[in-house]
Amino acid sequence: MLRIHFSAEDLGRIRLATGPDPAWEALLSLHVLGGPDIDVELRRWRTHVRTSIDTAARPLLHLVPPRGYSPDFLTPAEGTTDPEAAVDTILSTPHTRLRTDVATLGQQRRLPSWAAALASGLPAARRGLGTALRRYHRQALHPYWTQISASVDAERALRAKAFLAGGTDRLLSGLHPTVQWRAPVLQVSYPEDRDVHLQGRGLRLVPSYFCRGRPIALRDGSLAPVLVYPVSRGIDSLRPGGAVGRASALDRLLGRTRAATLATIAEVENATGNEIARRLAISPASVSEHATVLRDAGLIHSLRVRNTMRHTLTPLGTELLDGRAARPSEAAEQGDADGAAGALAPSTR
Repeated sequence: MLRIHFSAEDLGRIRLATGPDPAWEALLSLHVLGGPDIDVELRRWRTHVRTSIDTAARPLLHLVPPRGYSPDFLTPAEGTTDPEAAVDTILSTPHTRLRTDVATLGQQRRLPSWAAALASGLPAARRGLGTALRRYHRQALHPYWTQISASVDAERALRAKAFLAGGTDRLLSGLHPTVQWRAPVLQVSYPEDRDVHLQGRGLRLVPSYFCRGRPIALRDGSLAPVLVYPVSRGIDSLRPGGAVGRASALDRLLGRTRAATLATIAEVENATGNEIARRLAISPASVSEHATVLRDAGLIHSLRVRNTMRHTLTPLGTELLDGRAARPSEAAEQGDADGAAGALAPSTR
């Protein structure tokens, strides 16, 4: 049992994450990736990622075992919803924290040779870790981020409604079936017996798509207190938002040609009507009609340059096509990969 002890001051310092935390979703999805195949709704995701994961991201599987301890530094306690900011925070982990966490992990499993370089905080090892995290997020999480965000946002709405209806008592008592609120202690079904005294630090609640079974917390009690708990995933399997499933949904929402027009504007910088017409094999008049509807809906912005109308996506149009999370810079990743020189890559000898 995990027992989290609140003071009156702590009850006023409960914070709910503003969206899915990319660091926690990465770590917990790695648990799913390396663990037994028990989640039907995640089976498609697991099969796809397992068979196609980028070589540069594979070292993460050694750092994040499916059971037992995972290094606390991979999930910064302060949290963020920005993947790049999460990676930057992880890479700025002090040497002492890296050394302590890697040593703790080494007590439960044999570590590869590169783990020593990471524990020492060597720059090449840090860059290699950054590359691994960015590649993994881009491949395993980014295509699904819209669906992940929708589930987390739905949970946040429920927590907000609970708080408005009954204050912190209602907020905490309805977190999860494995959680009981017996003021001033939050009791969580847990694989070990532990007490956490908040002592005025408050508690950050992080609803998570990939969290399974029961809530989890950071092992190190000196870090800012965090409780990560599962959200309801709904009835749909996790599907890539940028692939066939979402394209089909956009076709049904907008109509096939209009959806294709929006996608073409996303692909072609400052797309003109003639360029769109050529790519889609439709008339310029038809492009103009579809562009007008998309513009009126706030999905594109059109600017006349001399006698030519040029179209670009608005933020709303980008979100509709690509989800909420920006794709990490491939150029930055390649620079990291070259600079790391395989510092986190498993030995091929």
